[in-house]
Amino acid sequence: MKKSKWKIRPTKKQLAVMKASWNLFKEIQDAYYNNIFNLEKKMSKETGIKDLEFIHDSMCMGWAGIGNGERTMKLYQREELEK
Repeated sequence: MKKSKWKIRPTKKQLAVMKASWNLFKEIQDAYYNNIFNLEKKMSKETGIKDLEFIHDSMCMGWAGIGNGERTMKLYQREELEK
C-alpha cells in the first residue's frame, strides 16, 4: 500500500464540519460584498458622482481608496480619506 504524503487526513465527521464552515464562509462573504455594493450605490447617489466604488488593490494588500469605474475622477487614497 502506498503511503500518503499528507500527515493529516480529516475524518468524515471533520470533513463535514469543514464543508459546513465553507458554506457559512460563502454566505458571510456574499453578505459582506452585498453590503459594500449597497454602500457604493448610496455613496454615488448622495454625491451625484456616477459609479463610485471602493478600490481594492490587485495584490490583496487591502483597500486602496475610492474612485469611479469610468476612471474620470482621481483615485482618493486611503490616507487622504482617513485624515
